[in-house]
Amino acid sequence: MSDGPIVTSERSGNITTVQMRRPPHNFFSLELISSLAAALEAADRDDDARVVVVCAEGKNFCAGADFSASGPAISTTDLYAAAVRLFRTRKPVVAAVQGAAIGGGLGLALAADFRVVAPEARFSANFARLGFHHGFGLSITLPRAVGNQRAAELLYTGRRIDGVEAHSIGLADVVVPLDQLSTAAAEFAGEIAGSAPLAVESIRATLRGDLADRVEAATHREAMEQARLRVTADFAEGTRAMAERRAPNFERR
Repeated sequence: MSDGPIVTSERSGNITTVQMRRPPHNFFSLELISSLAAALEAADRDDDARVVVVCAEGKNFCAGADFSASGPAISTTDLYAAAVRLFRTRKPVVAAVQGAAIGGGLGLALAADFRVVAPEARFSANFARLGFHHGFGLSITLPRAVGNQRAAELLYTGRRIDGVEAHSIGLADVVVPLDQLSTAAAEFAGEIAGSAPLAVESIRATLRGDLADRVEAATHREAMEQARLRVTADFAEGTRAMAERRAPNFERR
């Protein structure tokens, strides 16, 4: 694990790069999501920042929640309130995704406007395989990216897809070799930064419409369903099976 701040932010020209710094997995926590939101809000206040690139140190973009015994408990109410802050920021965001973007990590990747990914990236809405309900606004953002039918498939099965397949279904916008990921994300952001910033922000607001409000409403239901399912035997079995790297044996209870 890196020492120092959990999130760093640095502007070069008109592009602000925000980096998660809890490798190798960058498991999400209230501190991580709140820090990301604060960094994006700071970029909104910086008139010289036109685009934000969100990236991660280490092998994985964000492997979601840490369900291990040592993982910290997370208040979904506070976590999702912080997540909604990401959607209420004004400037476009490009996510550079390597390794895993799993569960809530997928939700975090989908909070960005665009995703530049490596072929080896792994995406999964694996909640149902854990006996759990999805969260982080995926009820809204996943169908918005890939369509209702494909979103249902990914949510029901928890199937894992790589960066190439993610690109083919519209989940990713650009796929490049891993060693070119940072450069490609910066170049993508640079193209946006070359446009008039007031116009880009205006167009973005029109295209997104009430997205933040819809995500906020969705997270309320997601949190209720997560609380209901968290106490089931199937959830205990799902998390145990994941830790033991075996197929779960669900019993509908």
